[in-house]
Amino acid sequence: MSQIVLLGAEGQVGKELQQALALVGHLTALSRRDLDLSDQDQIQNYLAAAHPTVIVNAAAYTAVDRAEQEPDLADQVNAIAPALLAQAAQSLGAALVHLSTDYVFDGENSSPYLESDSTRPLSVYGQSKLQGEENIRQLCDRHLIIRTAWVYGAYGKGNFVKTMLRLGAERTELRVVADQVGTPTWARDLAQAIADLIPKLDAGLLGTYHYTNSGVASWYDLAIAIFTEAKRLGYPLQVERVVPITTADYPLPAQRPAYSVLNTHKITARLGSPPPHWQQSLNQMLQDLYQLTYAHESPDSLRR
Repeated sequence: MSQIVLLGAEGQVGKELQQALALVGHLTALSRRDLDLSDQDQIQNYLAAAHPTVIVNAAAYTAVDRAEQEPDLADQVNAIAPALLAQAAQSLGAALVHLSTDYVFDGENSSPYLESDSTRPLSVYGQSKLQGEENIRQLCDRHLIIRTAWVYGAYGKGNFVKTMLRLGAERTELRVVADQVGTPTWARDLAQAIADLIPKLDAGLLGTYHYTNSGVASWYDLAIAIFTEAKRLGYPLQVERVVPITTADYPLPAQRPAYSVLNTHKITARLGSPPPHWQQSLNQMLQDLYQLTYAHESPDSLRR
């Protein structure tokens, strides 16, 4: 049985990984309170004592816009810390599983990005994640880098789905970008895919892979799907109208790729089946979140 150390255990993917990885190995789950990822000696000493066979790094700086003002912090978490983990994994003979992002691409493709396609990040966040990838490739022979996109889940501080539910409960009209296209990905599906891949590491499963849910959507499409299902489930919403807008109508500090759909054929061959469609997974997540949030409340209290 694998000895697994999970980093970033309190994030939206980390929370799901705690449940999924516990079924495939002996799991030690660490948050940033438990291990300082800027301290090379602490990382090396801790991992040497734990002697994991697999290190799963779900820790990341994900504040895409704030990274434009905090490039050093983004680099520390997304580029330097993965290098330190890669060095530690290499010295222990452990495998390093690391999560990366669709934002390593520039969005100029018209077909889903392959793992082998050229990278050209448009933002500080994307640049820091790409540097993390490159550091791992240089420093750790046994690595598995999984690029994903548009991740959401019931746990963690926030994501697009939670933001839409919050704003939809406060406002009658929302404006949502319709000219950025990608694939929403449920954190639980991503975590399960990682858990399914870990037993295959010893069979030579290494390198870079793409994993998202299946299908394609714009942020506007996703918002419409969120509100359609959330209203059906009984979420307390006031939103009556969602207006599609362009990226230019809603300028942000960090530039996003206009098209960031990832080709998942390579990982599908390893998993044996394609990822679930994004709308199927979104509906399941909304049902789960509703149970977590509102199951104990009466219908009358939700309508107030």
